[in-house]
Amino acid sequence: MARGLAGSSPRGLRRTKARSILNLMVHPSAAGLDRSFAALSDPTRRGVLERLGRGDASITDLAAKFEMTLTGMKKHVALLEETGLVSTEKVGRVRTCKLGPRRLEDETAWIERYRQLWDARFDALDELVETMTKKEETDGRHSKRR
Repeated sequence: MARGLAGSSPRGLRRTKARSILNLMVHPSAAGLDRSFAALSDPTRRGVLERLGRGDASITDLAAKFEMTLTGMKKHVALLEETGLVSTEKVGRVRTCKLGPRRLEDETAWIERYRQLWDARFDALDELVETMTKKEETDGRHSKRR
C-alpha cells in the first residue's frame, strides 16, 4: 500500500495519539504546563499579571488600562483564573482580581532544566571551538616549517 505523508496512515495516527497519551502519563504535569504557558503566551495576560503584582484591580480598571472591552478582559481573566494565576472575588457589581495561589514553580523548574541543558551544550561547543582553534594554529605552524 502506498503511503503519502509520513505518519499519514491510520496506524501512524494511532501511534502518535498513543505517544501523546503516554507522554501525559509519564509527565502528568505536562497538561498543566501547557495551560500555563498558553496563558503566559499572550502579552495582555502577562500585562495583567504584572499589573496585579502591584495590587488588586477590578476587571473594569484592567479593561481600561489595556483599552479593551469588559467582555474581552473577562475572557483573559477567566483563562488566568483557570490556571490559578489569578483569583477573583465579586463584591456587589465589582469583580476584583488579584494574583492567584500559583507561583509558577513547575514552570520555573521546567525552564531551569532546559537552561541547564543549553548551558551544558554551549559549554561543550565552546570547548570544541577552542580545541579546533588550537589544532588549526598547531597545523599552521607545522606547515610553515616545511
